[in-house]
Amino acid sequence: MQTVFWILIFLGTFFIMEFNAWFTHKYIMHGFLWNLHKDHHQKDHDSWFERNDAFFVFYAIVSILCFYLWSYEAIWYTLPIGLGILVYGMAYFIVHDIFIHQRFKLFRNVDNKYARGLRRAHKIHHKHLGKHKGENFGMLIVPFKYFK
Repeated sequence: MQTVFWILIFLGTFFIMEFNAWFTHKYIMHGFLWNLHKDHHQKDHDSWFERNDAFFVFYAIVSILCFYLWSYEAIWYTLPIGLGILVYGMAYFIVHDIFIHQRFKLFRNVDNKYARGLRRAHKIHHKHLGKHKGENFGMLIVPFKYFK
């Protein structure tokens, strides 16, 4: 029975992270922490790294804390939570940084309805260079209109 709960917690965490990414992106990155996110929209730097990458570090720390609580405090449900955060972070990195922004030159030839919809929604998001008037703050789930 614990295996079922473990899987449900893992999947639930993964899906909650999509909402969390949307909320963080809309209200924090385009809000009071815009100074960390704006270089991602404006490309006012020559470095491969962006200040925006600090958000990955935050979620990595939360995931590591979950692994610590599981390993050293024997709180079993923090393992599937930590893994859900980790796997979502990996998916986000693959989709956002590798597939969409081509920070690594992989997945260049992927062309299907879902891939085109993701790219289209993200392109619309980046057409706004400022912190206001943005749209499409999610990553893996975007409105259906971008798949048409």
